[in-house]
Order: sequence, then C-alpha cells, then structure tokens
Amino acid sequence: MGVILPDTTGFVLLNSIAELATEEYLVEPADHLAEARQNTWSLGASPEERAGLTVEQVVAAFEAVGRSLEGLASGPVTFYVWHDRQAGALKSSLSSRGPSELLFGAEYAPAHQLGPIVEEFLSDASPGAVAEPLAPLPVWVRAIAP
Repeated sequence: MGVILPDTTGFVLLNSIAELATEEYLVEPADHLAEARQNTWSLGASPEERAGLTVEQVVAAFEAVGRSLEGLASGPVTFYVWHDRQAGALKSSLSSRGPSELLFGAEYAPAHQLGPIVEEFLSDASPGAVAEPLAPLPVWVRAIAP
C-alpha cells in the first residue's frame, strides 16, 4: 500500500487493513482449509475508533488492498470481507474458490457493495452481541485475476 496513517483514533483499523496488502497468502486449490487458516484476518476496532471512521474510508482501504492483490496468483482467487457479528470484527480472507463457493459454516450471499457491511460494523453498538443471526450472511467478494 505504501501509505501508513498516523496512529490516531480510527486510523489503527485503516493501518491494519493496509497491512493486508503486504501479507503472504497461501493459494492452494487442493487444500481450501489451509487457505482459510492462513489467509483469514480479524480486524476489530474500539467504539472510539469506529466513531473516528467513515464508511468511505474503510471501503477505500479494502478496495486498495483488492487492487494490490491483482496478479498475486497464477489462477483466479477471491478476496472477501464480512462482518463477523459474534466476534464484533470485520474479517477478510483470500481463497482460490469462486465467489459463490467460499467456505462458510452458514449460508452467505455474495455482495458487490462493501458499504453496507462496513456500515453495520461501524454502527454496531454492542460488538460481539448477536440478537439474531443474519441469514444469509452478506459477504463482499472481489474476483482477482492472475
């Protein structure tokens, strides 16, 4: 990514997202569980940090990571982000599976807009508390070409 923001309220999360562009990802179509273990990241933020961020800032940070992953693998991969309400965090991962074939223990729906997922995360007044499950789970997906 190149640009690391000052360590001030709200920017810790943006720095964590930016670091995703520098991680080493495992692309192993024969072992999707190993991919999930190595490639899945949990990104939390305190209520103060959340209040210091906009949906647009967080979406732009994830989109920048997606752009940086172009050409990462010899075949197509999927970069994806969701709000894990039980963990009170945004999670992201990368898989050699297609957008409609990702490994989730629950029903999910590929989403083309990240904004609503980030909005839900930023406005979550009780991170980690889940009143009712969201079915299907919205998951922002970005197909990455080799």
